[in-house]
Amino acid sequence: MAIKLHQTYWSIDKLPGISHKDQNLLISNGIYTTKDLLAKVRTTQDKSALANKLQINLKYINKWSALADLARIPAVGWEHCGVLLHSGVGSVAQLKQTNLGKLHSHIKRLYVANTRNKNLSPSVEQVQKWIQQAKLLT
Repeated sequence: MAIKLHQTYWSIDKLPGISHKDQNLLISNGIYTTKDLLAKVRTTQDKSALANKLQINLKYINKWSALADLARIPAVGWEHCGVLLHSGVGSVAQLKQTNLGKLHSHIKRLYVANTRNKNLSPSVEQVQKWIQQAKLLT
């Protein structure tokens, strides 16, 4: 019997990079959580419709939905979804297929470039847990 992992959801204000103005815009349109956002943007057409309704650039909807998707992984959550996105991983499905060594190396380079401290980077074991949990996500 395969082990299943339950996804986690967060209030929309937890996602990195969403301004207070945009948070309020989402909330005023009934999007309070990452679960609400993902429910509204299941398809490319849904994303375009939401961008039009909110009168914002589609790239923001794409970014926020990618962050919300990655944040579903319990070990990733809202705390690490941004680093995955900035490392080129845009979805749970993509993370499942990602090479651990290459991803960890990329994340470490990202941390060094932004913090000048490789010791702040997540460990190989932590990144491995992200990938493992992505594979188990229900």
